[in-house]
Amino acid sequence: MIRPDGKDGIFGVVEMVAGVSVLPLDDEGFVYLTKEFHYAVEQESIEAASGAIDKNETSIEAAKRELKEELGIEAEEWIDLGMVNPFTTVIKSHAIIYLAKKLHFLEANPESTEKIDIVKVKFDDALKMVMESEITHGPSCVLILKAAEYLRNQKS
Repeated sequence: MIRPDGKDGIFGVVEMVAGVSVLPLDDEGFVYLTKEFHYAVEQESIEAASGAIDKNETSIEAAKRELKEELGIEAEEWIDLGMVNPFTTVIKSHAIIYLAKKLHFLEANPESTEKIDIVKVKFDDALKMVMESEITHGPSCVLILKAAEYLRNQKS
């Protein structure tokens, strides 16, 4: 590569599968999040339901699958809130983020590698958790902030 200063350089990029994150919001104003230990950050992380988009799967199909697997929730209404690039320096992997409404509750069926606890909180509390760094997963933070703006605009 040619660096910004015009000199030759070496740059590595890690390509990862694109993913999705979903924030389910019920009629009473509660959201449902996951709580799971993640080895990379060496702690439990509270996040929106998230996962990879499988080969030959659309982002909405992946979002529906992840929501059902991780939280046991299906939704009738899906709002696409856009895309986020959680890593922009050396990792190429974007996430499509969704707000899910009109929920139906089933039994969760997480993958055998996942041990997920469900965290049910009021939407405003989830927003506070982002602002106080209790939720630090990048796509989940962006999703909650974008959902707040979307919901605010729906009221006006």
